[in-house]
Amino acid sequence: MGVEIKVEGLTKSFGRQVIWADVGLTLPEGEISVLLGPSGTGKSVFLKTLVGLLKPDRGHIWIEGRDLPRLSEHDLYETRKLFGVLFQDGALFGSMNVYDNIAFPLREHTNASEAEIKRIVGEKMEMVGLLGSEKKLPGEISGGMRKRAGLARALVLDPRIILFDEPDSGLDPVRTAYLNQLIVDLNTETGATFLIVTHDVNTARTLPDNIGLLFRRELVMFGPREMLLSSTEPAVRQFLSARRHGPIGMSEEKDVSELEAEAEAQGADNGHLLPIPPQLMPSGGAPRPTMHPPGAWLREHGLAPPPGSFIDERGRNWAEEWYRHNYAAGGVRSGTGPRTESSDPRSSETRPYGSYGQQPPQDDPYRGEFPWFRDPPRGGEQ
Repeated sequence: MGVEIKVEGLTKSFGRQVIWADVGLTLPEGEISVLLGPSGTGKSVFLKTLVGLLKPDRGHIWIEGRDLPRLSEHDLYETRKLFGVLFQDGALFGSMNVYDNIAFPLREHTNASEAEIKRIVGEKMEMVGLLGSEKKLPGEISGGMRKRAGLARALVLDPRIILFDEPDSGLDPVRTAYLNQLIVDLNTETGATFLIVTHDVNTARTLPDNIGLLFRRELVMFGPREMLLSSTEPAVRQFLSARRHGPIGMSEEKDVSELEAEAEAQGADNGHLLPIPPQLMPSGGAPRPTMHPPGAWLREHGLAPPPGSFIDERGRNWAEEWYRHNYAAGGVRSGTGPRTESSDPRSSETRPYGSYGQQPPQDDPYRGEFPWFRDPPRGGEQ
């Protein structure tokens, strides 16, 4: 079973550089919590401080009535046995095979026999889906397998608290989804308290019971997942929607002039900016549609969904309607008329602006904002 971790007024700095100050939160026993934050906000430093590798300037970390920063070296060593840690790259020993990497903590910290070690290692490898890879070296397996080997090693001492330092780092979206499901399954099976540090929004949206956000040297929010997904806090809204508009900049924060300029630009955009995409809002479990009516579109976005998902259940093409609506509403231009038959279905003369494959004119002020409005490959092209 897991244990509750209570953090009070935790502050850490390196020299004159304050990393974060007066952080306070409670990690509930047996639950999955995620700590989000832009790069460079001290998320990994927070993990190292929790496990006692770094000493805070001030504050308390309470675990089972013990305040970690004030423990003796001997007591701290014993308390660390409550923890398991999955590092970003797995942190495997390159000269050891997978089996020996996973067995290492047992050989170092227990008096277990080799027969008992073999049983435990086999059990943990089965839990993470690595049976059959015992003899392989870390350089001979994929990044995802190295992560799972690191996770198996974190589990061999049956820890009650497991810390994950960006477990999705370096993984493609499919492997990330598999790893997230594995983490959920392991939490259910072990009952341990999980804390995951990441900046991946999809992981935060699907995985945890609780979410927190570190920004500007403080913990902006921490609480149940639904609370953050529906938050009106500007930094939270910006981070969850993965957009440039908001207080988070390329560096730790933006100055006042940048924020004022963005607010003015947002007003000039007639309110079309959406801080949090609807598909990230909490729901009753029903899947959200990929595309949304014109009023819910983001002017700033990533990759477009496949063309088939433009069509709703009534046969309407939201991408086309939105594009035409904005042109007509903005007084720039409307379509060239209804779609007609043509020997070349991609002919720009037979379709309205915004149809799939239509290239806007060179003087179009919105040109380049919609990367999926381009000609599909001709025969033989990729």
